Amino acid sequence: MLLNLAAEGGTEHNPIVPIWQEIVVGLVAFGLLAYLLMKHVFPRMEQTFQARVDAIEGGIKRAETAQAEANKLLEQYKAQLAEARTEAAKIRDDARVDAEGIRSDVLAKAREESDRIIAAGKEQLAAERQTIVRELRAEVGTVAVDLASKIVGESLADEARRRNTVERFLADLETAGTGNGTPAGAR
Repeated sequence: MLLNLAAEGGTEHNPIVPIWQEIVVGLVAFGLLAYLLMKHVFPRMEQTFQARVDAIEGGIKRAETAQAEANKLLEQYKAQLAEARTEAAKIRDDARVDAEGIRSDVLAKAREESDRIIAAGKEQLAAERQTIVRELRAEVGTVAVDLASKIVGESLADEARRRNTVERFLADLETAGTGNGTPAGAR
Protein backbone atom coordinates (compact mmCIF):
# COMPACT_ATOMS: atom_id res chain seq x y z
CA MET A 1 0.00 0.00 0.00
CA LEU A 2 2.77 2.36 0.65
CA LEU A 3 4.15 1.67 -2.78
CA ASN A 4 0.86 2.42 -4.37
CA LEU A 5 0.68 5.70 -2.58
CA ALA A 6 4.18 6.59 -3.65
CA ALA A 7 3.49 5.62 -7.27
CA GLU A 8 0.25 7.52 -7.48
CA GLY A 9 1.41 10.84 -6.32
CA GLY A 10 4.92 10.76 -7.67
CA THR A 11 5.61 14.39 -7.41
CA GLU A 12 3.81 15.15 -4.26
CA HIS A 13 5.26 14.04 -0.97
CA ASN A 14 3.08 12.18 1.47
CA PRO A 15 3.64 13.34 5.09
CA ILE A 16 2.88 9.90 6.46
CA VAL A 17 5.59 8.10 4.51
CA PRO A 18 9.12 9.30 5.32
CA ILE A 19 11.78 9.87 2.69
CA TRP A 20 14.31 7.03 2.68
CA GLN A 21 17.32 9.34 2.53
CA GLU A 22 16.17 11.05 5.72
CA ILE A 23 15.83 7.68 7.38
CA VAL A 24 19.40 6.75 6.41
CA VAL A 25 20.79 10.10 7.57
CA GLY A 26 18.77 9.81 10.85
CA LEU A 27 20.09 6.28 11.45
CA VAL A 28 23.71 7.35 10.80
CA ALA A 29 23.30 10.38 13.08
CA PHE A 30 21.64 8.22 15.71
CA GLY A 31 24.48 5.64 15.48
CA LEU A 32 27.09 8.38 15.74
CA LEU A 33 25.30 9.96 18.70
CA ALA A 34 24.89 6.56 20.39
CA TYR A 35 28.59 5.82 19.84
CA LEU A 36 29.64 9.16 21.37
CA LEU A 37 27.28 8.74 24.30
CA MET A 38 28.49 5.21 25.00
CA LYS A 39 32.13 6.03 24.54
CA HIS A 40 32.40 9.34 26.42
CA VAL A 41 29.24 10.43 28.25
CA PHE A 42 27.96 7.20 29.82
CA PRO A 43 31.34 6.24 31.38
CA ARG A 44 31.58 9.72 32.94
CA MET A 45 28.00 9.49 34.14
CA GLU A 46 28.80 6.06 35.57
CA GLN A 47 31.89 7.49 37.29
CA THR A 48 29.85 10.36 38.72
CA PHE A 49 27.10 7.97 39.80
CA GLN A 50 29.66 5.63 41.41
CA ALA A 51 31.32 8.59 43.18
CA ARG A 52 27.95 9.64 44.55
CA VAL A 53 27.19 6.08 45.64
CA ASP A 54 30.59 5.86 47.32
CA ALA A 55 30.05 9.24 48.99
CA ILE A 56 26.61 8.23 50.22
CA GLU A 57 27.80 4.83 51.40
CA GLY A 58 30.85 6.46 53.03
CA GLY A 59 28.58 9.01 54.67
CA ILE A 60 26.35 6.23 55.95
CA LYS A 61 29.38 4.34 57.26
CA ARG A 62 30.70 7.50 58.91
CA ALA A 63 27.26 8.16 60.37
CA GLU A 64 27.08 4.58 61.67
CA THR A 65 30.57 4.95 63.15
CA ALA A 66 29.63 8.28 64.72
CA GLN A 67 26.41 6.75 66.05
CA ALA A 68 28.32 3.82 67.53
CA GLU A 69 30.83 6.21 69.11
CA ALA A 70 27.97 8.38 70.44
CA ASN A 71 26.30 5.29 71.93
CA LYS A 72 29.59 4.28 73.51
CA LEU A 73 30.07 7.76 74.98
CA LEU A 74 26.46 7.72 76.21
CA GLU A 75 27.06 4.43 77.99
CA GLN A 76 30.25 5.81 79.53
CA TYR A 77 28.37 8.92 80.63
CA LYS A 78 25.60 6.80 82.16
CA ALA A 79 28.18 4.67 83.97
CA GLN A 80 29.99 7.78 85.27
CA LEU A 81 26.68 9.29 86.33
CA ALA A 82 25.70 6.12 88.19
CA GLU A 83 29.14 6.04 89.82
CA ALA A 84 28.84 9.70 90.80
CA ARG A 85 25.39 9.09 92.29
CA THR A 86 26.71 6.12 94.24
CA GLU A 87 29.66 8.17 95.47
CA ALA A 88 27.37 11.08 96.40
CA ALA A 89 25.14 8.70 98.37
CA LYS A 90 28.19 7.28 100.13
CA ILE A 91 29.48 10.78 100.96
CA ARG A 92 26.01 11.75 102.22
CA ASP A 93 25.83 8.62 104.40
CA ASP A 94 29.35 9.25 105.72
CA ALA A 95 28.39 12.83 106.51
CA ARG A 96 25.31 11.62 108.39
CA VAL A 97 27.42 9.17 110.37
CA ASP A 98 30.00 11.88 111.12
CA ALA A 99 27.27 14.32 112.11
CA GLU A 100 25.72 11.72 114.41
CA GLY A 101 29.14 11.04 115.95
CA ILE A 102 29.77 14.75 116.45
CA ARG A 103 26.27 15.13 117.92
CA SER A 104 26.91 12.23 120.29
CA ASP A 105 30.26 13.72 121.32
CA VAL A 106 28.74 17.14 121.89
CA LEU A 107 25.89 15.62 123.92
CA ALA A 108 28.34 13.56 125.97
CA LYS A 109 30.51 16.62 126.62
CA ALA A 110 27.42 18.64 127.52
CA ARG A 111 26.30 15.93 129.93
CA GLU A 112 29.77 15.76 131.47
CA GLU A 113 29.85 19.56 131.80
CA SER A 114 26.35 19.56 133.25
CA ASP A 115 27.28 16.83 135.74
CA ARG A 116 30.43 18.74 136.65
CA ILE A 117 28.49 21.98 137.15
CA ILE A 118 25.87 20.18 139.23
CA ALA A 119 28.56 18.51 141.34
CA ALA A 120 30.37 21.84 141.78
CA GLY A 121 27.05 23.44 142.72
CA LYS A 122 26.33 20.71 145.25
CA GLU A 123 29.80 21.09 146.73
CA GLN A 124 29.40 24.86 146.92
CA LEU A 125 25.93 24.43 148.45
CA ALA A 126 27.30 22.00 151.03
CA ALA A 127 30.17 24.38 151.85
CA GLU A 128 27.77 27.30 152.17
CA ARG A 129 25.49 25.17 154.33
CA GLN A 130 28.41 24.30 156.59
CA THR A 131 29.37 27.99 156.79
CA ILE A 132 25.81 28.99 157.58
CA VAL A 133 25.50 26.22 160.20
CA ARG A 134 28.75 27.42 161.83
CA GLU A 135 27.62 31.02 161.79
CA LEU A 136 24.21 30.06 163.14
CA ARG A 137 25.77 27.94 165.90
CA ALA A 138 27.93 30.82 166.94
CA GLU A 139 25.01 33.22 166.83
CA VAL A 140 22.65 30.77 168.50
CA GLY A 141 25.32 30.15 171.12
CA THR A 142 25.66 33.84 171.83
CA VAL A 143 21.91 34.33 171.97
CA ALA A 144 21.53 31.22 174.12
CA VAL A 145 24.21 32.40 176.53
CA ASP A 146 22.58 35.81 176.80
CA LEU A 147 19.17 34.25 177.36
CA ALA A 148 20.56 31.71 179.80
CA SER A 149 22.30 34.51 181.67
CA LYS A 150 19.04 36.34 181.99
CA ILE A 151 17.10 33.22 182.97
CA VAL A 152 19.66 31.81 185.33
CA GLY A 153 20.62 35.16 186.62
CA GLU A 154 24.28 34.51 186.80
CA SER A 155 26.96 35.68 184.46
CA LEU A 156 28.18 33.18 181.94
CA ALA A 157 31.15 35.25 181.00
CA ASP A 158 33.62 32.47 181.42
CA GLU A 159 34.47 31.20 177.93
CA ALA A 160 34.81 27.55 178.83
CA ARG A 161 31.56 27.53 180.64
CA ARG A 162 29.86 29.35 177.93
CA ARG A 163 31.10 26.90 175.33
CA ASN A 164 30.01 23.87 177.36
CA THR A 165 26.59 25.38 177.94
CA VAL A 166 26.14 26.24 174.28
CA GLU A 167 27.28 22.79 173.15
CA ARG A 168 24.93 21.10 175.56
CA PHE A 169 22.06 23.35 174.49
CA LEU A 170 22.65 22.69 170.81
CA ALA A 171 22.94 18.97 171.40
CA ASP A 172 19.62 19.04 173.22
CA LEU A 173 18.06 21.00 170.32
CA GLU A 174 19.37 18.55 167.77
CA THR A 175 18.14 15.57 169.74
CA ALA A 176 14.73 17.15 170.15
CA GLY A 177 14.59 18.14 166.44
CA THR A 178 15.24 14.66 165.07
CA GLY A 179 13.28 12.69 167.58
CA ASN A 180 15.52 9.65 167.20
CA GLY A 181 18.59 10.79 169.06
CA THR A 182 20.57 11.50 165.85
CA PRO A 183 21.94 15.03 165.77
CA ALA A 184 20.24 17.16 163.06
CA GLY A 185 23.59 18.27 161.55
CA ALA A 186 24.59 14.64 160.93
CA ARG A 187 21.84 14.03 158.45
